[in-house]
Formats: sequence, C-alpha cells, structure tokens
Amino acid sequence: MSFDTQNFWQSEFAEHAQCMQATQKNLQAPFTALLHEAATTIENGGKILFFGNGGSAADAQHLATELTVRYKTDRAPIAAIALTTDTSALSAIGNDFGFEYLFSRQVDALGRKGDLAIGISTSGNSANVIKALESCRAIGITTVGFTGETGGKMPALCDILLNVPCKTTARIQEMHIMLGQMLCGALEMKLGLVSAAACAADVQKRAV
Repeated sequence: MSFDTQNFWQSEFAEHAQCMQATQKNLQAPFTALLHEAATTIENGGKILFFGNGGSAADAQHLATELTVRYKTDRAPIAAIALTTDTSALSAIGNDFGFEYLFSRQVDALGRKGDLAIGISTSGNSANVIKALESCRAIGITTVGFTGETGGKMPALCDILLNVPCKTTARIQEMHIMLGQMLCGALEMKLGLVSAAACAADVQKRAV
C-alpha cells in the first residue's frame, strides 16, 4: 500500500495554519478576558485549577507546571493545580463514585470561591469536565472552557469560552496548548513578575 508522505506533510501543515489563523482572528477577546480573570484570581490569593482527559489531561499538567515553576524566566511561583495527577484520588473516585466524578469531587474538596477553573475538552461534552464545571458554578469559582467548534455543553457552564474554530481534534489540541502557554507568558508579565525586557533577554541568553 503506497502512502504519499509529501501530500500528508503539506496537508497537515495547511490545516494547522488554517486553524491557527481562525483562532487568531476569533479568540483574542475571550483570551483577554481570561488573562484579566487569571490575574485577578492570583492577586486576590486564589488559584487556578486545570482538568481534562487524555491529551487534555497532559495539557492541564503542562500548564499548571509552567505556572508553579517557571515559563520563560525565573520568577515567583503562580498558584495552580492540575486535577489529573493524583492517581490514588483518581482511582478511588472512579471506583467509589464513577469516572464522571473524577474532577468534581476534587473541586468540591479543593476549590474555593475566588478561584479560577479551566476545563479542557475538545468536544465540550466530557462528562467529568461538565460535572466539574457544575461544581465550580455551585461554589462560585469562575469557569473557563478550552474546547472546539460550538463547545458542546460547555457554553452554558463557562464564564469565558475559548472554542477553537476547527473540527479536527489534533488541531484543536495544538491551539489549546498554544493558548495555554500564551496565558502563562502574559500572566507572569501582567502580574509584574517578569518584565517584557527581562523575558526577551532571558530567551536570547538561552539561545546562545
């Protein structure tokens, strides 16, 4: 069976570029709103909660780590937690209550009014993400959805929605991690933890 590698290569990059351009065109306003809410949350002593399944779980862990450790340069830590990392909690919740409660149970235990929750689901219909957003709403936690297309069930539960205008799961996930890393970079500068000049100097130093 023959496989046209060149055509595959070109089509993947073309689809990525199309999705990136649509994201750039449509999501600046919700991204700006997210940045404002994230900064307000941290300034008021709150924390950011991330959760999602599969590749989105990896994104949750990745982004929480960027905030608690560092993004581009050394600075004070930013309070963030990924609800996807405690295997004992995840397996106990799944066994005792059901998979759909994986994140909501942790939100009920760890979430506080004034926190910010970022649920990640490419379809917007992941049952455990939806239940967690419902728990956030009940507590008074600001809710954010990283999703795709129409956002599935997320729009009704999210104060801020970043729905990547694309149908392909892989492309949506690529935009999610890009948007997430942009949030990390913008947040540390908005909080005054890193100056734009210092950030640029650090990047240049590491490139040498």
